[in-house]
Amino acid sequence: MSKWIFLLAAVVMQMTPGTVVADDRPNIVWIFSDDHSYQTIGAYGGRLESLNPSPNIDRLAAEGMRFDRAYVGNSICAPSRATLLTGLHSHLNGKIDNIGPFNHDQQQFQKILQANGFQTVMVGKIHLSGKMQGFDYWEVLPGQGNYYNPQFITEEGRTKYEGEYVTDVITRRAVNWLKNGRDEEKPFMLMVHHKAPHRNWQPAKREMSRYEDVEIPEPDNLFDDYATRGVAASGQEMEINRHMNLESDLKLGGRYKGNPQYASRQKWFEENKPTGIDLIKWKYQTYLKDYLRCTWSVDESVGKILDTLEEQGLSDNTIVMYSSDQGFYMGEHGWFDKRFMYEESFRTPLIARWPGKIKPGSVNTDLVQNIDFAETFLDLAGAPIPDEMQGESLVPLLEGKTPEDWRDSLYYHYYEYPAVHSVRRHEGVFDGRWKLIRYYGRNVPNKEEWELFDLKNDPSEMNNVASNPEYASRIATLKKELSRLREQYDVPNET
Repeated sequence: MSKWIFLLAAVVMQMTPGTVVADDRPNIVWIFSDDHSYQTIGAYGGRLESLNPSPNIDRLAAEGMRFDRAYVGNSICAPSRATLLTGLHSHLNGKIDNIGPFNHDQQQFQKILQANGFQTVMVGKIHLSGKMQGFDYWEVLPGQGNYYNPQFITEEGRTKYEGEYVTDVITRRAVNWLKNGRDEEKPFMLMVHHKAPHRNWQPAKREMSRYEDVEIPEPDNLFDDYATRGVAASGQEMEINRHMNLESDLKLGGRYKGNPQYASRQKWFEENKPTGIDLIKWKYQTYLKDYLRCTWSVDESVGKILDTLEEQGLSDNTIVMYSSDQGFYMGEHGWFDKRFMYEESFRTPLIARWPGKIKPGSVNTDLVQNIDFAETFLDLAGAPIPDEMQGESLVPLLEGKTPEDWRDSLYYHYYEYPAVHSVRRHEGVFDGRWKLIRYYGRNVPNKEEWELFDLKNDPSEMNNVASNPEYASRIATLKKELSRLREQYDVPNET
């Protein structure tokens, strides 16, 4: 496997692990957004493609590779970032939810890169409290951070950017480092982590007129009644109808009253006073427009970073990767937010450009997961990959070569319950077509409830067939695979 490349090179070159290899190694730029759904990226197609929501990210896909089956192991912000850094599922890196601490002393890929001659830089949101380790320079948001007048934490302390928009600050700081901060004799790993488009979707003022007169297409299951699913789907608290707040989410009244950025919205709502289905539809339209306005700023950031790499003569030897910490619901199932193993939150965008290595406009359909990212960065750097990391390097896939022993199933586990949005704890297995989900705990009938979906014939996951005896053998096979994955990943027993 690719993780042995470095060790083989060490033997051939009579060097010891940790020795810096010749620095024609590629630079790595990792652009990571928060809650950016694949449904709102034009390169992925779908009902929002006609809105042209992401021209610069689409350019990245046209010049590189789009991954169509990239997934996460736990669809929530901080655990996803912990997996990114460690290459471990949540139960092993210790960050199972947004609430508990993160152990920065554990092994992380950037520490290994740093020890192997890479400059390592982190700018933006990390959502892991405590002092960052393994970065030559870091400037991160405290917690979730703010859209406007954001504060950033560095080794030296805090800086507040008065009158500025968070995406613009992150972009400017990253571009400034590329132009003025790097050691031109060393390769680098630059991580650009955006807050946007995390809730409560506050766009840059310059974007407020975008989509103003556009009717955003609705998903077919905006009014899902969860008829075939269990207590988890019907008992959540993330519905646009019941749980999206008029003030904090949609910026009506309260602290937003009198804010000129939302004045026309306030005026329309007061004059029309929508109720019932009309109110749900208005909430959906307003939510989607604010969300897309936030992603536009992220897309502009991608364009500026690509342009800077070109200006600095770095494009040809830099791999640029774009992803998000997880997916997000754009009204599917009547929802916003993430957390469930259903496709819209389980799946995440992943796009990579690597001149001379990745075939432009290529598409990969292998099952990949965020446990693979750390190993990929290390492989690109020719650095050793610790055996305890649980993923696999994506480098062969980037080069268009799928290993014969590539995985054919994925493991998922969500832990944060009881908590905001009330999504029950669950784990599951996905083989690329069939998805088996097990909900568990005292707030689940009989402490265990199962769902089975056939993504080939039911891509929207509306028809749970777990109770249909016709699928008994399929369920038995998937339960066996779930047990195998639990053993492979050293998952402790849950009740």
